[in-house]
Amino acid sequence: MLYYLFNYLNKNYSIPGTGVFQYITFRMAMAVITSLLITTVYGRRLIDYLRFKQVGETVRNLGLEGQMQKSGTPTMGGIIILLGILVPTLLFAKLDNVYVILMIVTTVWLGAIGFLDDYIKVFKKNKEGLAGRFKIIGQVGLSLIVGWTMYFNSNIIIRQEVVLPVKDDAPVEFHMKRNVPVYTQDVHSTKTTMPFYKNNEFDYAKVLKFLGKGYEQYALVVFLFFVILIITFISNGANITDGIDGLATGTSAIIGITLAILAYISGNTVIADYLNIMYIPNSGELVIFAGAFVGACVGFLWYNSYPAQVFMGDTGSLAIGGIIAVFAIMIRKELMLPLLCGIFLVENFSVIIQVSWFKYTKKKFGEGRRVFLMAPLHHHYQKKGFHEAKIVTRFWIICIMLAIVTVITLKLR
Repeated sequence: MLYYLFNYLNKNYSIPGTGVFQYITFRMAMAVITSLLITTVYGRRLIDYLRFKQVGETVRNLGLEGQMQKSGTPTMGGIIILLGILVPTLLFAKLDNVYVILMIVTTVWLGAIGFLDDYIKVFKKNKEGLAGRFKIIGQVGLSLIVGWTMYFNSNIIIRQEVVLPVKDDAPVEFHMKRNVPVYTQDVHSTKTTMPFYKNNEFDYAKVLKFLGKGYEQYALVVFLFFVILIITFISNGANITDGIDGLATGTSAIIGITLAILAYISGNTVIADYLNIMYIPNSGELVIFAGAFVGACVGFLWYNSYPAQVFMGDTGSLAIGGIIAVFAIMIRKELMLPLLCGIFLVENFSVIIQVSWFKYTKKKFGEGRRVFLMAPLHHHYQKKGFHEAKIVTRFWIICIMLAIVTVITLKLR
């Protein structure tokens, strides 16, 4: 909103200083600051309100040190994160940008599903919350909206180099790239970035290449399948990771910073050309959303770090996982998520391995056996006697290392 106001003032009245709103970096900085203020200042008030309403976490006794002391800690604090993301985005981003619109829809959609889950747990006194199948239906529904829009919307394109004569019916542009003349087209494509692959680009349509001539017409099916898989897996991964104070919040902030960097270089034609990576027109606006996301996570960490004064609940964890997944899909970096979101991946697989092995051994030997002392993985280390603050710090360090490696892979071909 403020972008349009200051743009109007700059064009019609030439008021000094109003032109800075044209710069993505300035608006990103303002989004970070605003988000931090909302989550830290108003977060305190929301925590007091939740405590007044007795919206407390019901903790099951799993035999973990210090666990029962957390009983009654206010939950549903994810509302703070959602406000910290949405308000700055609405204030500083271009609201007619399709990428920004999809991120706002993602935040509200998954935030609503998580809120409903928390509401059932707290107010309906049902520890199971929203049935898992309804969560999956909600995530799949969002995936279909995102995938369908990405495939068909005329404003979602990539710029690729072409050799004359061209096949696609799109304008051909000529420009210099590293003092070499090249022809480019802005086209719809199912290409994405894939580390350690030729040119770091992979086309989803090629998955069906074995079908022979005309396989491209089924590209939408493959693309939607991957979108559904990525969004549901990462969203649930963040949900599982949110088990000890500050773990999901801190790792999400690190991932958000990395995605902001990737969005900036992918949406800047000069830097994209220099790094020889995929240029995605208009995607640079996502940097403002990423700034708000990082600010919200860091601001929430003020109250969520050990010992936590508030838990985000599914309201926050489902939303931040889905935001990370959809954001990566928007900038066509989703196949880098297994590396960037390695913490979420390992936490997810630790549960899958534990449950699968327990069921298998119980069926075969009549007695269920475990791979880990407890799943997810962070509880395994708690059982081994590690303090949760130490576990969180070490997971953050690993996440930072994974983030650095993720960025480096852009130059490994």
